[in-house]
Amino acid sequence: MRTQKKFISILFFILVGFFVQVYGFTDQNNLIQQNERTIKGTVKTTDGEPLIGVSVIVAGSPSAGTVTNLNGDFTITAPANATKLQFSYVGMKPLTVEIGNRSVINVVMTEEAIGLNEVVAIGYGTVKRKDITGSVVSVSSDAIMNIPVSSPAEAISGKLAGVQVTTTEGSPDAEIRIRVRGGGSITGSNKPLLIVDGFPVQSIDDISPYDIESIDILKDASSTAIYGSRGANGVVIITTKSGKEGKITANYNFYTAAKKIAKTLDVLSPSDYAKWQYELALLKNDGDASSYEKYFGNYQDIDLYNNVPSNNWQDLVFGRTGTTFNHNLSINGGDSKNKFSFSFSHIDDKAIMQMSSFKRDNINFKYTTNPSKNVSMNFSTRYINTKINGGGMNEQKEVSSADSRLKYAMIYPPFPLKDLTSEAGTSDDTEIGNLYNPLVAISDNDRQQKRNNLNMAGDITWKAFDNFKLKVEFGYENYRAEDQRFYGTTTYYIKNIPSSENQGYPAAELNNTFLNTFRNTNTVSYDFKKLLGTSHHLDVLLGEEYIFNSKQTLTNTIHGYPKSFTSTNAFRLTSQGTPYNIENYYSPDDILLSFFGRANYDYLSRYLMSVTFRADGSSKFSKGNKWGYFPSAALAWRISSEPFMESTQSWLDDLKLRLSYGTAGNNNIPSGQMTQSFDSKSTSWINNVASYWSPSKIMANPDLKWETTVTRNLGLDFVLLKSKLNGTIEGYYNTTSDLLINFPVPGTGYDTQYRNMGETQNKGVEFTLNWIAIDKKNYGLSFSGNIGFNKNKINSLGIMSDFGAASGWASTEIGNDYWIAAGGSVGQMYGYRSDGRYEVSDFEGYDSVKKKWILKEGVVDCSSVIGSDALRPGAMKLKDITNDSIVNSKDYTIIGNANPLHTGGFTINGRLYGFDLSANFNWSYGNDVYNANKIEYTSTSKYQYRNMLAIMADGKRWTNLKSDGTISNNPAELEAMNANTTMWSPYMSKYVFSDWAVEDGSFLRLNTLTLGYTLPVHLIRQIKIQQLRFYVTGYNLYCWTNYSGFDPEVSTRRKTELTPSVDYSAYPKSRQVVFGLNLNF
Repeated sequence: MRTQKKFISILFFILVGFFVQVYGFTDQNNLIQQNERTIKGTVKTTDGEPLIGVSVIVAGSPSAGTVTNLNGDFTITAPANATKLQFSYVGMKPLTVEIGNRSVINVVMTEEAIGLNEVVAIGYGTVKRKDITGSVVSVSSDAIMNIPVSSPAEAISGKLAGVQVTTTEGSPDAEIRIRVRGGGSITGSNKPLLIVDGFPVQSIDDISPYDIESIDILKDASSTAIYGSRGANGVVIITTKSGKEGKITANYNFYTAAKKIAKTLDVLSPSDYAKWQYELALLKNDGDASSYEKYFGNYQDIDLYNNVPSNNWQDLVFGRTGTTFNHNLSINGGDSKNKFSFSFSHIDDKAIMQMSSFKRDNINFKYTTNPSKNVSMNFSTRYINTKINGGGMNEQKEVSSADSRLKYAMIYPPFPLKDLTSEAGTSDDTEIGNLYNPLVAISDNDRQQKRNNLNMAGDITWKAFDNFKLKVEFGYENYRAEDQRFYGTTTYYIKNIPSSENQGYPAAELNNTFLNTFRNTNTVSYDFKKLLGTSHHLDVLLGEEYIFNSKQTLTNTIHGYPKSFTSTNAFRLTSQGTPYNIENYYSPDDILLSFFGRANYDYLSRYLMSVTFRADGSSKFSKGNKWGYFPSAALAWRISSEPFMESTQSWLDDLKLRLSYGTAGNNNIPSGQMTQSFDSKSTSWINNVASYWSPSKIMANPDLKWETTVTRNLGLDFVLLKSKLNGTIEGYYNTTSDLLINFPVPGTGYDTQYRNMGETQNKGVEFTLNWIAIDKKNYGLSFSGNIGFNKNKINSLGIMSDFGAASGWASTEIGNDYWIAAGGSVGQMYGYRSDGRYEVSDFEGYDSVKKKWILKEGVVDCSSVIGSDALRPGAMKLKDITNDSIVNSKDYTIIGNANPLHTGGFTINGRLYGFDLSANFNWSYGNDVYNANKIEYTSTSKYQYRNMLAIMADGKRWTNLKSDGTISNNPAELEAMNANTTMWSPYMSKYVFSDWAVEDGSFLRLNTLTLGYTLPVHLIRQIKIQQLRFYVTGYNLYCWTNYSGFDPEVSTRRKTELTPSVDYSAYPKSRQVVFGLNLNF
């Protein structure tokens, strides 16, 4: 905290000194200007409509400027020696007018093709959108600012074709996944390379959306090859706001939000819960009801539960009203030699779950100076301080899924039961099954996280001679993360990990991560325009880059705290426990040395070509495999510029055909895989041994080499009707070979080994369309939409044909529930096919001597799956895939696929006399969700006393219970009792994964709906305010879906890329209403 305050204080004094020195002199110079004159005028369109808000400045004196009013009029005071006025307006061509001796200047501005001259970041440089040869999509700062979210990834959801953004759950620290055209890796990460102001970062979640100028996403290898080894999964380039010439301006943005859980699930009523527990006790114990009676009383008194008030645990745990407060202040200004930008953002979020909150402070400072005509310098500092309280994403790093919190809010008894506590049940919890009070479970799984990120960068550019530039860049990032995890007495960890004398007592794990990154990039560029004339244009870029990453992780584990200790006690009083483990781990350094080049050529801006090459040397690979080489090329033909297209100029503004081919690489594996590493660990499981040395669980492989992705892309860009309609159509085919797969190696003494093996492919098409339907002075209406189709296929797995992967939510009860096979795709779900339930007609009858039901000959026997005691009328029935009349693990088959057929989104924007309305939708279609919650909340497994979902309510589930409180084994009686029931009996010996739990995860979500009002300029200019806008936004307002769970956009078992779209104990998402304002002065 002291370091943070010291840093902010130093930065504050630097800013104050900067303003005094730079702008103090500017003010003095302004006072010297004694001779001034006033110029008036009007700005109109070619149709005679006045233009409101046109920027008018004096050339050479940016501080002398104004904007046009409601009638398009302006008045500006200019120095006596001023010669020109400059006019600029979005969507209009910039205009420079000679002043001469005039005091009245009226101008007409003409439209330009919106977006064609927009500058797009493409890696180590920029290019005008009209000259792009590769596949690049962008989101501007206006689109980001209009959506009040805490992360830039949320702001681009549904806005970019071929870019899928998934919010994996609803916690404050939820991972937001970005996938560009599917991703080609199998066990490795498919996360794109993230670049912020030229610097590679691990995450963009902590970047303030208010600081962003633009987000550009490079999708094909002709665009990403300039990043070589790291660009195979696409590149996300974020450019933050820089200083601009003109008067100092200040912007203040604020919003506050209230939010509630978006959806809850119904569970059994108290009376139905009691009734089912009685029937379950009889089924489990061969008619003995004592396990019911010791907690519930006699069955004859069961009607007492009809009016028992129930605890709504979902509401008690996740039902509080969350609040968010977000502030942002930015200051911007400069002259022709010095420009600066400063911003401060603060967000304070009280989440919907008890004990859960999120806070973040962002400071961003940029300064640009031109000390001489041929030299320019840039400096930037970005500081981020984040604090997260509460469990958040605990489930991603748990020792066992037994500590999942949502489970307790669903299955805990709806009313208090005497003596039913965490100490009840058998020693191995086969009755209680880790059944704990949900509020206690939250406090016993508490977690506190702190992240501090300091990024500093600078560059100097020297124009040695005309059109030749030499640029040197340096960057440094210092990342510090503190993660404190508490394990209370109810956790699985406490019962299984500590030594016997410390089991049952609280514990804590304190992790500190230190990450340092240094980057140096040197580039030279030359534009040949003086040598080639006006018809030809060629510019060349050559560069070298060095990136060094070091990482240290310090872990302290303390066991045996006093039983009364809370998380606060444990984190502050570490000496009151028993030290178990102190591990200071230094990861092998990650070093990347690169050489790259790019040449862009065009003839008459009609025929365009781009060639890129990069060579990367990575410390992750051995000599002989260290270097990877990644070439690419792209061609574009501006068809609209051909002479034979002259007749279309009245309606066709631009038509361009693009073709590209290229390679990009991936080295996204842990460092140090070339030689076998050894781990020093503590243990409580070996007599008289407290610690040991052993090889790591991953076997070394000195023969590893680069994973390589080859992309082919064909695209068509069009702009029509004076930019009122524009869009893109693209098709692509990507193949990834030499996959870096974490391969299982049982029997070797190791768990896995990274190997190069196999090949995947992704192919698809994408469409983007933007339409300005109405664009008048006081009102307008526009639409934009996109859709992307992607199909993933595994072409080969090398020496294997297939293998399985386990999500692990049910420990070992289910086993492999995903299947990875040649010809298939990553994300295929693997389990049984449901065949409904056993009916009375499937049995010969009941054998009262053996106390079992006898199946008819030819009827499938599922007893090895559901349990022999559960095999009776009403039990779950599964399909026999192998046709041997027995259902077992051999009958597993592909039952679902997490990959969508297509994803996309659309936006509607409207304005009317100061009011603005925006609606943003996103969707996913054709993907399946593995609803593990539904399995656990409707099946008994080996447990008792758990509540269930209402889909298993009385009258829906099969019942064996007669009105006299006994179990019926009479076929006719059972058939009559269940004539109107539709579900099977929940009673079974373990959890079973079948296609019944695989649901269609397709959805259409109204992500945001915003209504704003901007006050008229003439009302606020008198108090020196440039713009004042108030708005209200609804976030996650509605989701159209057939999915029965909390939310179809979910993925909670993320330790491996092999098990996507599992919905198990996710932190529920919220629905919120936001009130905010934007103030410019």
